[in-house]
Amino acid sequence: MKESEQSLKLFVVLSRAYRAINDHMNKHIVSFGLNPTEFGVLELLYHKGDQPLQQIGGKILLASGSITYVVDKLEQKGLLARKACEKDRRVTYAHITDEGRTLIEEIFPSHQQKIDEIIGVLSSEEKAEAIDMLKKIGYSAKGLK
Repeated sequence: MKESEQSLKLFVVLSRAYRAINDHMNKHIVSFGLNPTEFGVLELLYHKGDQPLQQIGGKILLASGSITYVVDKLEQKGLLARKACEKDRRVTYAHITDEGRTLIEEIFPSHQQKIDEIIGVLSSEEKAEAIDMLKKIGYSAKGLK
């Protein structure tokens, strides 16, 4: 197989694997009454603490225009609150509420377990190799113009 054909095949396999994993995980997340984006925001706040609204999109790979909508929905559900920055009034933080913390603490262990079920077909060594190879591809793609 030519090098370019092999690259194309790898791209297709990688894309299909990502879609299969993502579809499976999204169904799991939806079973808790959240959409994947809402889960991503709650998970970010739970693990990283309060975040400026303007930076959330970049951290969970979401367009900034969608953040307001997602934050509004999570706020209506009582899972997060907006908090003004004391030092800079132009900045507003998203803060996970006690209810949001309780929900993510309930959901996250089974989320992590589902991921381990899927990725668990690989040995520890294979996971480490896959991480290194995918990082290499990702960094290369970022460097292209």
